[in-house]
Amino acid sequence: MERLSSYSEQLQAMVLLYLPRVAMALAVLVMGWWIIRQVSRLASRAMASLDVSLRGFLTSMVSVVLKVLLVISVAGMVGLQTTSFVAVLGAAGLAVGLALQGTLANFAGGVLILMFKPFEPGDLVVTQGQTGVVKAIHIFNTILTTPQGDTIILPNGALSNSILVNKTAEKQVLVEVLLDVEGQTNLTVLRALALPLLAGHPQVLPNPAPILGIVALVPGGMSIAFRAYTLPQDNATVYGTLIEQLQGLLLQHHIGAPVKKPKKEKKAA
Repeated sequence: MERLSSYSEQLQAMVLLYLPRVAMALAVLVMGWWIIRQVSRLASRAMASLDVSLRGFLTSMVSVVLKVLLVISVAGMVGLQTTSFVAVLGAAGLAVGLALQGTLANFAGGVLILMFKPFEPGDLVVTQGQTGVVKAIHIFNTILTTPQGDTIILPNGALSNSILVNKTAEKQVLVEVLLDVEGQTNLTVLRALALPLLAGHPQVLPNPAPILGIVALVPGGMSIAFRAYTLPQDNATVYGTLIEQLQGLLLQHHIGAPVKKPKKEKKAA
């Protein structure tokens, strides 16, 4: 009986000792959980200008980090030793970071792309030897589609650190058709024939106006560039149509291609 009474007294002492701590810890946990929800909402509103997927990811990350810190703080209030737990958590985070270096680099690149927006879905870009229209921008990669119907998936880590040409930043692209003509071609006449054809195409933009000019001299003639602007999504269609129409125009008006002079045969010694 004496031993049972001793155990009962020890239990009462422990309850009296830890009950206020547990009650306080529970109160802090409930209040902290509510505050974290409010902070997450405020963070989401503050990032309203960011991409939807990036805003959701960052909001979730802020919420998770704050909740982990709250749980560790509550455990310390109850009397649990959190030093070793924090050390294990840090070591685990370091190991995961080292194992996922490439993935984290892609994540950081995706955050930068979605924040600074060097390109958007629908833009025609040239990067890393690939040309295509941006179909989607995700946290870890960017998806392009080519005129041939191919889907190209580029990692955001390399994409954010490489040279990128955005051909549609001004919402228009240059269509350039190069054709070689004979050296005696009258450019004034050629302009009078070709410019109305370029300007009359329904998908060619009126401003800037179409132009043409010599870009190089070739044996027996010259290389002419016929230039016009169109919308990004019409680039391939306009190029194919113009090159066909211009070739027909040159044939119709007997403007021939350069005639290369035959090489003289060397006389035998």
